[in-house]
Amino acid sequence: MFGIQEVNIWGYTLLSVIIVSLISLVGLASISFKKNHLDKTIILLVSLSAGVMLGDAFIHLIPEAAESGFTLNISLFILLGIIIFFILEKFVHWGHCHLHHHKKQTPSYAIMNLVGDSLHNFIDGILIAGSFIVSVPLGIATTIAVILHEIPQEIGDFGVLLHAGFKKTRAVFLNFITALTAILGAVITLLLSSNLSSLPNYLIPITSGGFIYIAASDLIPQIHLHKDKGITQSLSELSIFLLGIAIMYLLLFIEFV
Repeated sequence: MFGIQEVNIWGYTLLSVIIVSLISLVGLASISFKKNHLDKTIILLVSLSAGVMLGDAFIHLIPEAAESGFTLNISLFILLGIIIFFILEKFVHWGHCHLHHHKKQTPSYAIMNLVGDSLHNFIDGILIAGSFIVSVPLGIATTIAVILHEIPQEIGDFGVLLHAGFKKTRAVFLNFITALTAILGAVITLLLSSNLSSLPNYLIPITSGGFIYIAASDLIPQIHLHKDKGITQSLSELSIFLLGIAIMYLLLFIEFV
């Protein structure tokens, strides 16, 4: 039988991953956007996501992992998180290049995109569940970071499927199916945590390494590569980036039941 604490962890986690999965439907809202407006909106969301992920890693996750003292093991697991996401990205890029050079049909690229997105969402579910196992505030902070990262990613994934020739309804459906793997990742993590009480000690620094990798190697370079670089746009991106960090800092002063 589950105790009240375990029920709360399951409840918070499942609610969070369901919300994250529903983010996959955001592509519907982007249909009516003009391309130039959509590009500017996405880059601001990317800026916010980068700030939130770095803020979550350095303000919430690493301090939580080092609550009893910062050790070499924590550093190694942070590096492990970076390595895991590096390998994952290499695998996705390899699959994309391999299929692209051997197949003329763009759906091959779209299929690889769906496979990579499924794996990515599965890991998101693991990260969210691992955070809630430690504490509700940490889980909420991590969920917010994942959500803000997912919005621009899901809009981009939706665009890939449309470019591959999928109808809008089918593109939304496939995007939603891949998003549901986050629930699977969360459930598996929660089931394992009852037998592996030390699981959060590994998941938290690995999560922080993953967030640092995503923000530093994927999101920030996208911001710098954005072509519309007027001073106003650049200041907006910087302000939104700092806002993301500030949001994570302010969460330290909010108590959750």
